[in-house]
Amino acid sequence: MLINIYIILASLLTSLLSLAGALVLVISQKKLARTVAFLVSLSAGVLLGDAFIHILPEAIGAGDADYVWFFTIFGILLFFILEKIIHWRHCHLQPNHNHPHPVGVMNLVGDGLHNFIDGMVIAASFLVDVRLGVATTIAVISHEIPQELGDFATLLYAGYKTRRALWLNLLSGLASILGALLIIFLGKNIENLVDYVLPFAAGGFIYIAASDIIPELKKESRLSDSARQLLGIGLGIIIMVFLKSFFE
Repeated sequence: MLINIYIILASLLTSLLSLAGALVLVISQKKLARTVAFLVSLSAGVLLGDAFIHILPEAIGAGDADYVWFFTIFGILLFFILEKIIHWRHCHLQPNHNHPHPVGVMNLVGDGLHNFIDGMVIAASFLVDVRLGVATTIAVISHEIPQELGDFATLLYAGYKTRRALWLNLLSGLASILGALLIIFLGKNIENLVDYVLPFAAGGFIYIAASDIIPELKKESRLSDSARQLLGIGLGIIIMVFLKSFFE
């Protein structure tokens, strides 16, 4: 089925983005910091734009609005709970190659789970409409790139050697394909599954943008930095608006 091919290709693309972490090794820290700062701002706009401009209108149009808002709230709360679990433990031992810091293990677990959910979201979006799938894939990509850069740097800090960190990061990225395959399988056996996954996905995107990304942006208070952040957020929203009008 053609739609399943689209889903696998999109989830594979997001999985391969885990290799973007290698840029940490070849780009100067100054350039990397500027690039990541702008990408993070762009990601906030894209995630919010996809949630409010694409996913939620599609979900409301396809189902009961009360259920849509309920599962959106559920998505927000579930992502909050997952973050609390993932960051539950801390270790004060110094990391090295023989004793990788537990923060690296927790980072891999959290990133793998996050990628698994991304795959589910991408698959559910394509099952509704190819246009929604494309928009959601772009939203996932926008926050995956800066996230993977940070994840790879975290693994290096945790004491993993470069090659091992790269392969482990790729392995966690492949969880996206597993999530996509799960939705493909369940979609054939559970009626109206996508109607519940979409608002859950919107809630997750809203949580990531509002709880994780925007608070980070608030740490920079200089006018020039704030202007670049607003530009990035605005550009991300414009991209989602453009996709909406382009596909109609």
